[in-house]
Order: sequence, then C-alpha cells, then structure tokens
Amino acid sequence: MAARNSGVRDFDWAMVIVTIVICSLGVLQIFSATHDTIWQGSWWKQILYISSGFVLMWAASRVDYHSLISRAYPAYLVSVVLLLAVLLVGKRAFGSTRWIALPAGIHLQVSEFAKFVVVLLVARFLIDRRADVLEMRDFLKLAGLIVVPMALIAKEPDLGTALTYIPILAIGVLLAGMRWKYWVAVGIVALVVLPLAYTRLQPYQRARIASFLDPERDPQGTGYQLIQSQIAVGSGGTWGKGITKGSQTQLRFLPVPHTDFIFSSFAEEHGFIGVVAVLAFYFILLMQVVQNGQTSADRAGMYICMGVAALLLFHILVNVGMVIGRMPVTGIPLPLMSYGGSSVWSTFLMLGLVNSVRLRRFVN
Repeated sequence: MAARNSGVRDFDWAMVIVTIVICSLGVLQIFSATHDTIWQGSWWKQILYISSGFVLMWAASRVDYHSLISRAYPAYLVSVVLLLAVLLVGKRAFGSTRWIALPAGIHLQVSEFAKFVVVLLVARFLIDRRADVLEMRDFLKLAGLIVVPMALIAKEPDLGTALTYIPILAIGVLLAGMRWKYWVAVGIVALVVLPLAYTRLQPYQRARIASFLDPERDPQGTGYQLIQSQIAVGSGGTWGKGITKGSQTQLRFLPVPHTDFIFSSFAEEHGFIGVVAVLAFYFILLMQVVQNGQTSADRAGMYICMGVAALLLFHILVNVGMVIGRMPVTGIPLPLMSYGGSSVWSTFLMLGLVNSVRLRRFVN
C-alpha cells in the first residue's frame, strides 16, 4: 500500500504542538512539586524521557501500521511472556512487582508497553472478521485474549493499569457493532461478577474503595491521600498560589505530587484557570487523535486511532476524577504530565502509531 504526501509536512503538527505544551506544563509542575526534596532532579529526567519519547513517536510514525497489525499476535505472545517474567524476576517496589530492571538504572514497566500491543491486537482481530456484526463468540474470543494480560497485571498487583485495557476492548466492540441483546447480556454478567471480584481484591484495594466512599472514616490512614488532594485542589482558587508556593504541595502534605497526584499539585499552584487550560489542551489532543481515525484510509486505522483515544480519555478521566474524589485512588498516571519513563514512552509510541495512520490516509 503506497502513501502520498507522507513527508514531514503531512505530520500532525497540531498534535505535536499540543503534546509539547502538555509535557512542558508537566515538567514545570514536577520541578515545583519536587523542589528541595529527594526527587528534585526528577524534572530533568522527565525532559530526557520526553525527548527520547519524541524520537520513539517519529520512529513509530515511519512504520506502516499495516505491517505492525500483521505482527499483532506474535507481539501479543511476547508481551504475555514479558508480563510473566515481571512476576518471576521483576523488581519489587512499593509493595508491587511491576518493573524489569535494565542496564543504566532503567526500569521498564511492561504493562505500559503492552497497551500498545493490545491496541494492535484489537484492530487485527476485528479486521480479520468477515461478518458485519460482532457475534457473541467473537466478543468472547477477543475478551479472552485481553483478559490474559489483565490478569497478569492485576497479579503484580496493579489493578489500575489492568483496568486501562477495558476501554480499548470496549471502543473496538462498539465500532465493530454488536447486537443490543449481547450488550445486555454483558451488562448482566458484569453486575454479577463485580461483587465477586470485590471479594478477590487485596485488602489495601478494598480499603481504597472504602476511603473513596467515606474518606473521613480514616483521615490519617486510607483516606489521607484523598483528603489532602481535595484540600490542594480547593485551595488553588481561581488563579492558584504560584509555582513552588502551594502549601499542601510544598509542605509535603500531598503524597507523590509529581506522579499520581500531579494534577492536585497543578491545581493548587495554577488554580481554576490553569486547570481549564490544561484540560482544554487534553481535549485538543483527543480530538486530533479522533480526527485521524475519521480520516484513516481503512477500518484498521480507525480502530487504532479510536483505541488510543479511548485509552487516553480513560487515563485522564480516572486520574482527574481520583484527585477530586470522584474515583477511587488508583495508580493511573496523567498522560504526558506524570513523572515516569515507561508511561511517557508508551504514550509517545501510541501517538506515533496515530501519525502512522495519518501519513497513510491517502492511498493510490
């Protein structure tokens, strides 16, 4: 399949610009949140992650997404093997085993890169179908494939990351088309399974859900993070307290303000205006991804772009919902802003995949 106008000019520069803006705001907030702490060098490491991320984005855009889709199943098997390796020989930190240690002090979170593979897997599975409507047996096959890495990730334990695979499946099934009676059946099964799944959660995970429902029941324990986060967001007011001047952030009341709770720290120091601005940038980014899906040359490109959009939207909604008390506390980072190499690299790879679709939207 040939493409024309697939040079530098046809790259999605609007996406690149808004990505740079979001990343810059993230670096600024990481600098402020880690100011005069043991993590005070994190901001320049984040710049290195972002710089290398742009290289990965460019490299991914140069590869024809059709060739990547054709290798989706082998890549899936490799991902499953690596997730098993994490459980067996992975590095343990903060009560979880999520990383594989590499030379030069690099720790890769395999579950982040497996998202990239799952996006390709869903696209491959759905374009291989011959029917116009997704049958229940097809849905069960696809769901079964995705449940395997989800179960391995939940075993680490990292339930938050495991749940991010669901929107990729959901948007693919929605776009492929499935009879309403199957949706009803899936909904009924989910209602039955959820209470059973709750009993299988780790004690700390059940405690997080309880603290989400009533954080004041244990304000110095399980409810502490959520209470401090809500105080930080509320104290920002309209214009915020300014960089390095947030009381909850700078006095270390707010836990991990440069990773999972970076949005709380940002809201405290930049206020309502800053929050609206950064959410507007995220909206533009999502709309660019969706637009590339709408203008793709085929359904494969559409599935890829919409899968990436659904994943990013899920990350944003859950993270922002978490810090304002509308979602349970999870370890889901805010894309492009939260500190961390694996998350940044994974996001850039997926944006590069979206650009691969864009560069090949004109077919001879």
